[in-house]
This record gives sequence, C-alpha cells and structure tokens, in this order.
Amino acid sequence: MSASREKDTRQAKAGFGQADPKTAREAQQRKEEKRNNRLYGVIAVVFVIIAIACLVYRSNLIPKMATAATIGDESYTAAEVNYYFVNNYQNFLSQNYQYISYMGLDVNTDLRDQEYSDGESWFDFFMDQTLQQMAEIQALNDAAEADGFAWNDDLQAQLDENLDSLKSNASSNALSTTAYLRRIFGNTMTEKIFEEQTKRTLLAQAYAQNYEDSLTYTEDQLTEAYNADPKSFDKVSYEVIRVNGAADTTDEDGNTIDVTDEMTQQAMADAKASADSMYTAWMAGSDPSELVDNDKSTYTSTDAGAWSDSIMMNWLFDDARKAGDSTVLEDTDNSYYYVVLFHDRFREDYNTVDVRHILIQPEATTFSEDDEGYDADVQAKKDAAKQKAEDLLAQWKAGDATEDSFAELANENSADSGSNTNGGLYSQVHQGQMVDAFNDWCFDPARKAGDTGIVETDYGYHIMYFVGTDLPYWQVQVEDTLKNDDFNTWYTEKTADYTAEQSSFGVRFVRSMFSYS
Repeated sequence: MSASREKDTRQAKAGFGQADPKTAREAQQRKEEKRNNRLYGVIAVVFVIIAIACLVYRSNLIPKMATAATIGDESYTAAEVNYYFVNNYQNFLSQNYQYISYMGLDVNTDLRDQEYSDGESWFDFFMDQTLQQMAEIQALNDAAEADGFAWNDDLQAQLDENLDSLKSNASSNALSTTAYLRRIFGNTMTEKIFEEQTKRTLLAQAYAQNYEDSLTYTEDQLTEAYNADPKSFDKVSYEVIRVNGAADTTDEDGNTIDVTDEMTQQAMADAKASADSMYTAWMAGSDPSELVDNDKSTYTSTDAGAWSDSIMMNWLFDDARKAGDSTVLEDTDNSYYYVVLFHDRFREDYNTVDVRHILIQPEATTFSEDDEGYDADVQAKKDAAKQKAEDLLAQWKAGDATEDSFAELANENSADSGSNTNGGLYSQVHQGQMVDAFNDWCFDPARKAGDTGIVETDYGYHIMYFVGTDLPYWQVQVEDTLKNDDFNTWYTEKTADYTAEQSSFGVRFVRSMFSYS
C-alpha cells in the first residue's frame, strides 16, 4: 500500500472512531513509559524515606527528642529523664549494696523484667522516685526564679567542679566525655543535657539550703518548744535485764516446728518466772550482769537513753519516776519481760563545741596481711603521715597562726571530704558524735579557744584547732527539730502543686539495663 493510501486509510478509520494500530501502539508505549516513571518515582521516595529513617535511628534522634515526662507545661525528653533515673538507680545501689541480693534486685537483668512488688517492676519503682524528684526540682527552680534567687559564682564553681570530675573520670577510663556519659546514662545522653540538668539540680539544692539556713530562733522560742514536749529532748540513765519470752521455733535436733498458742503462753510464763527471780536477786544486792545467761536474757546499762513510744521508755519517762525506782515490765507485743532500775532523767545542758581539723591519712599499703614486711610497711606509712601532720602544724605556727590560716590549710590538705571545703569546720559537735580520741580532745575540761594539737584515730592523724563552745546541746536538739518541721512545711508548700506524668511512648527509651559486661 502506498504511503498516501495508508494515510487515507488511517484518517477514514479515525473518522468512524476506530483506532489506528500504529497510533494506538505509540500511545500505549507512552502510557507505559509514564506509568514506569511514576513507579520509579514512588520507589525512589520509599528508598529516601527508609534512608532517613535509618539515619534517624542511628542518630538516636527519636530517643533524644521523644517526650518521656511532663511537669505542667514543661516537657522532658527521654534523655533528660535518663539523667535523673540513672542517678536515682546508682544512688540506691551505693546506699544498699550490702542488701541488694536480699531485696531481689539483679543488677545484670533488665529492670523492666524484674518484679518489685504486687505486679510493679523495679523499673516502675525507680521511675516513681525519678518523677517525684523531677517534679520537686522543677518546683524549686520555679520558686527560686519567682523569689529572685539567681545563679551565682558559688553555684558556678560547684558546676565547674562537677564537670571537671566528669572529664577526669572519662579520661581515667580512656574514654571521651561523650562516650563516658553514654556508658553511664545510655546513648541518649549528651554533655549539654548533663550540664543543663546538673545546673537545675544544683540551683534547687542551693535554694532549699538557703531557706533552711535562714531559719533562726530566739532562746525564748527554744525554751517554749522544749517545755511543750520535754520528753522528746530529755535523756534517762537506767539499767535493764531483758528476758526473751518467745517460744522456740525449732526442736532439739534443729528441725522447724509449728508454735502453738500453748507454747507461746508457756514461754512467756517461764520468762516471767525468770524475770521475777532476777529482780529479787538484783534488789537483794546481786550483780545484775552475773544474773543473765546471754541466751534468753541480757543486761545493759545506759547513760543517756532517748524516749520512744514503748513499754519500757514510757515507764522510764513517767513524770512520777524518781531515782531508785525499779520494776518488772511485760511486753507481750515483743515477747519480752524487762527488769528495770531507774537512775535519773535529765536535760543535756552541756555546751556543744566548734572545732576545725585537718585529716592526714596514711597511704594504703600494697602488701597483704600475710606478706613479710606488711607490719613494717604499715608502720612506715603511719609514721610518714604523722610527720606530715607535725610539719603542717609547725608550718601554721610559723605563719599567721590564725583560725583563717588554719582553715585555708585544711582546704588544701585535709583528706576529710566532709569538711575540706569549709576549712575543716565541724559546728555544734555533741558528746559521743566523734570517735573517742577526737571526742576526748574536744571535751577536755581544760580546752580553750585557739588550742591546737594532733590526735591519732583509726582514720589517721587529725591536726586540731579548737574554735570554742557553742549552744547547749538541748538547745541544738530543739533548734534542729524546729528547723526540720519548718523546712518540711515550706518544702511541701513549694512542691505540692507539681506532679510529673510519664509518656508511654517516650518512657520506653529510658534506660533499664545496666550491665556493663
């Protein structure tokens, strides 16, 4: 067919609505190309989305940014919650490390997989503590801002010390600061988050401490508080024989047995008979320490017993009590009989003392106790510590020899972390608070302001500086009680309206596995 005829044929078919095969084929090809282009475009978009998702996952962006808790209008990410959660967990371990296994906590197992109590996991337990702490810190930060309590140089110094310690620990573990933080707090932690939350915590602590330090009371207020409840501050001196009236729970062969009511009654009856017999012998002049058998009965002599709501203490603190009173008391709740002799009830009127010290500790020996030369090495290190203490005291005496210069020396040299940032000062020290040698030096009747000396204890050598006497101990106790009550009232008022709520999604990124192996 000629080309012109072929063209005429196509036109004719088109006029009757018939598709020309060539034109139709070309149109179909164009449609397929367009459809393929759209398909490839969709596939490309899918791959881009997957790539972005992988990037986000690898960067921990979701765990870092996901809201894990809210306090009012304030949102906290999982990374920020981790700061408080991990600190709470680690503090709990350090305070209870001796009892962790008895508590049923496995430090090598995910906290979410361990039951704490009644269907609540250990993760839930720590999260509840964390949320409460966060709410309180938020409340105190808001209150500090409202009261104009601002960040200051002292707080900045504390923050810098925290950050320096962080970097030092990271370096000692051969890690960067970021890597060390992630090891402790999980992959969501950053230096910025750590610094921000540490700053919030320090501000809250300083604001609360500032209020507590502002609480002062007159002598009249202290006397009034004492008179309102003297037994809470008085002490008693007494002697007592405690007779155990509990029934045996094992037989002669050590096998566990069920204790019946009859057995319980008989055991208490036997205890009463023993107590009555001991009472008679004691009052007749026998030595009470020789009347006990240390199995079912024990003897103690107490110089300064404090009141508690118990059978024996209520008897001892009765206003009708007078020196020489004695009795036998039954304590059915605790299965005991008490043979008691009352001596005195008194208020602790002696003055507390203020003292500064510089602790010089001997270096630790590298020998084990069984090694030859162990004793000699220990003694050599003690001698070196003593010599250092003597040299420092001589250095102080050769200088200004003032309390301020002693305080400066303490901050530079003392190993006592409890006082080496405040010039080695301990205020309002009461009798029995410190170890014996330290206590005896402080409360020597001949002691006067400005006295110095060196005292040896199990901790090392203490260079002592006697500042002077302080309030009577009973006033210190009353003041502490008033401060505690007033501070708790203030704290509750500041934090009562703040509650932290956790987000079910974001909280999934809070760390719950702490095994570093």
